[in-house]
Amino acid sequence: MVAKTRIIRWVCGYTRVHRIRNEVIRGLVKKAPIEDKMRQTRLKWFGHVKRRSMDAPIRRCQRINIPKGRRGRGRPKKRLEAVIREDLLTEDMAQDRRPWQDKIKVLDHKEMAS
Repeated sequence: MVAKTRIIRWVCGYTRVHRIRNEVIRGLVKKAPIEDKMRQTRLKWFGHVKRRSMDAPIRRCQRINIPKGRRGRGRPKKRLEAVIREDLLTEDMAQDRRPWQDKIKVLDHKEMAS
């Protein structure tokens, strides 16, 4: 992420010294917000995993029971399942690849204008 933003700044002729926010820089080159792109990538991976057979190693890892023990200090870590649940439309949609990709795609501003 840092490298991409640095390259975008360089293309626009700005550096961190100019103190221009990342959102403004991304707006100059007509790119979608980082949060939306991260959500797209998460859901893309989720769809890939859900379409795998139940015997695939990644699906077997989902069934592993984590042993109960002492909980660490601080706020509990947010698991991928919880984040996906917030982003998700429905799990069944991931089975049909084309509609799933169309549903999760985040368009950049350039693509929207075309």
